Amino acid sequence: MSPHNIREGAVLTGLSYQYFPVRTIHLVVVDPGVGSSRRPVIVTTQNHYFVGPDNGLFSMIYRKEKDSFCVTHITSEHYFLKKDSSTFHGRDIFAPVAAWLSKGIPVSHFGEEIDDFMNIHMPEPGMPSRNTVEGEVIYIDHFGNAITNISSDLLRDSLNGGEKLRIVLKGNVVSFKRCYSEVEDKELYCLINSSGLLEFFICRGNAAESFGIRIGDIVGIIKS
Repeated sequence: MSPHNIREGAVLTGLSYQYFPVRTIHLVVVDPGVGSSRRPVIVTTQNHYFVGPDNGLFSMIYRKEKDSFCVTHITSEHYFLKKDSSTFHGRDIFAPVAAWLSKGIPVSHFGEEIDDFMNIHMPEPGMPSRNTVEGEVIYIDHFGNAITNISSDLLRDSLNGGEKLRIVLKGNVVSFKRCYSEVEDKELYCLINSSGLLEFFICRGNAAESFGIRIGDIVGIIKS
């Protein structure tokens, strides 16, 4: 992911945590505001714990786990390294807290619950009309693949399946494939990726660079 990019960190955390066992403690640090007044927190959900900065990094977790989402402001310095710095809280605060948490220390021992945690807007796909789904690119990976917020479930449920779909990104009408190896040319294609999301790609190439795709670009899917 890109250095300092909190939104990308939020997306990757939200796409990966569910593959870990119940009661996993996730140490997540994308922290360009280290040393400032931003708060260190523990996020608790029904099945997982997250330790990191209160800067919006857990926004996608909040969207998915809203009913059980609880945030604790870490204030008990007893659980920090004895000599901490103002530039490396990942080492000096978050890692020690995660370690103590793994030993069974109750979350309440680390601080008080808060409800004014930082939550950044994570775009949701929508249906401008009965026959159209509209979403956007939310992440571009190391290979230049463009991942959207449109899920396979949304396509099936919203468009009722069976119909021919017209998929459009940046003026390109894009053909759907099952996997990357189905094509060998350098045209833009799309598929449902391993996270169950619509993704745009070119075979053994960088789709984002080749087609000028950026985070926030709108994707339209029309039932024809």
